[in-house]
Amino acid sequence: MPTITPSDLPSVALLRKFQNGHDFTDHYCTDIDGDIPLATFVTAFYTTPLFRLERFILTWLVRRPSRDEGARAFATGAAERFAAWQVEARTDHQLLAAAGRTRSWFMVEPVAMAGGVATRLHFGSAVVARHRAEGGKPALGVVFHALLGFHKLYSQALLRAARSRLIRARRNFSAHEVS
Repeated sequence: MPTITPSDLPSVALLRKFQNGHDFTDHYCTDIDGDIPLATFVTAFYTTPLFRLERFILTWLVRRPSRDEGARAFATGAAERFAAWQVEARTDHQLLAAAGRTRSWFMVEPVAMAGGVATRLHFGSAVVARHRAEGGKPALGVVFHALLGFHKLYSQALLRAARSRLIRARRNFSAHEVS
């Protein structure tokens, strides 16, 4: 089973702006052999069977149907929206997407490994606190706290699923390349 590691956000992370004492942020990473472009990672993430289940639920909850082609367009920058998400910020190596008070963040980072090139896949999220009436403290709410344990497990499962999808795709490509 691949190692998914909770970690501090890199100093360049677009998600850092939500580390302000009011909002919630998390960050997980894993390493994978090879040079993985951001668009390939984001496409793999949004097209895993696990995330397709979330997309199906969102179709019914927020009436935003989505398809794998839309995920690819979103990942490559050809589209600014996908399902419930909209691009908030993008660089060559990062994508920050917003859906209501939730943010999803992706980053790829080359890492040196003893046998070649590898990529560190970063995935994180933020939940923006609700701002109360004037003078009130921003708060995340009871529902957020009740679902936090599930959220952490789900985030790790999503990153693991994307990593597995990338590894399978590379194996399939290599098998076709040899034959």
